[in-house]
Amino acid sequence: MATPLKYLYSEKFSNDFTEIISQVFPSFPKAKFFGLIHDAAWDGKELKQRMKHITWALHQVLHGDFKESAATIESVVQTLLRRHPNSMSFEYMFLADYIETYGIDDFDTSTRLMELVTQFASCEFAVRPFIVKYGDPMMGQMHDWSLHEDHRVRRLASEGCRPRLPWAMGLPELKKNPSAILPILENLKNDPSEFVRRSVANNLNDIAKDNPELVISIAHRWKGKTRETDAIVKHGCRTLLKEGNVAVLELFGISSQPVVELKSFEVHTSAVNVGQHLEFSFSLRNITEQDQALRLEYAIHYLLQNGQHSKKVFKISERKIAGNGQLDIEKKHSFRPITTRTFYPGKHKVSLIVNGQEKGVGEFELIA
Repeated sequence: MATPLKYLYSEKFSNDFTEIISQVFPSFPKAKFFGLIHDAAWDGKELKQRMKHITWALHQVLHGDFKESAATIESVVQTLLRRHPNSMSFEYMFLADYIETYGIDDFDTSTRLMELVTQFASCEFAVRPFIVKYGDPMMGQMHDWSLHEDHRVRRLASEGCRPRLPWAMGLPELKKNPSAILPILENLKNDPSEFVRRSVANNLNDIAKDNPELVISIAHRWKGKTRETDAIVKHGCRTLLKEGNVAVLELFGISSQPVVELKSFEVHTSAVNVGQHLEFSFSLRNITEQDQALRLEYAIHYLLQNGQHSKKVFKISERKIAGNGQLDIEKKHSFRPITTRTFYPGKHKVSLIVNGQEKGVGEFELIA
């Protein structure tokens, strides 16, 4: 099993950081800072708690004035960028958290500092309280960042205003009306960095969950312009594709009414232990003489604690099936324990989806 991410914040990391900050702040109280972090409760803290705790500890030993603290953090990040010019650090996101926590009332200092910090440790979470508090001025800053020379700052312009960024503060106003996001995405849709373009696609996918017609309109405008925008549109429409949205399926040349016959759909593992795989197979036959484009997916209907089921769709492939041809496919689905899902023992279902249409359903028992 992978080492929990909370252990990124170790005694070694604390020592490494104190060594760097001491170079720019010679009177930095190393021992006090280390002791504040690694207190009696440290071992029981999880990842985000550790990050917040380091933020708090740093505030106890830095200057009382945020502008002075910001100057120290700026020097630290400049040192880190000289040492690691092309790196991005997850661990140092506590510096972004520091800005979010202690700089929220100083817009100008905080945004200047975020522009630098995000070039080493992403500020995608830190910008969101500023969007909520400052609204248009902050979105104007994000628009300016979309034109920045550094691709990490340009990515922040998109990633930071995603309406549904996972594990982040919600942005209810942008969920309802994402119009302020659109000029940013227009600036970035042909960005030379795939890192940035992937964020644009994810932002579109977020918008699609609340404003599907808007994203469909954008998809029609962008599709066919460049190879890059085609990839963005496809990835940005993935939720709509999984939902079987007819307009989006047709945009990608996929009929919502495929003329195929399900010859067989079999669940080969009627009982699956947590940690093992579900195995199933199916056969589809094209009952026309014309080639057809197929989007093949399957859904796992997970049993919930309340006895209801929750469906999650997984893509198999998109492919052509020849006229009068047949596809025979075998699939496995892992029930390896993951931190983002709790498995409940009992009856689950698996279904086959062809071009957004459910074609077959099977059952299996999950055993804890």
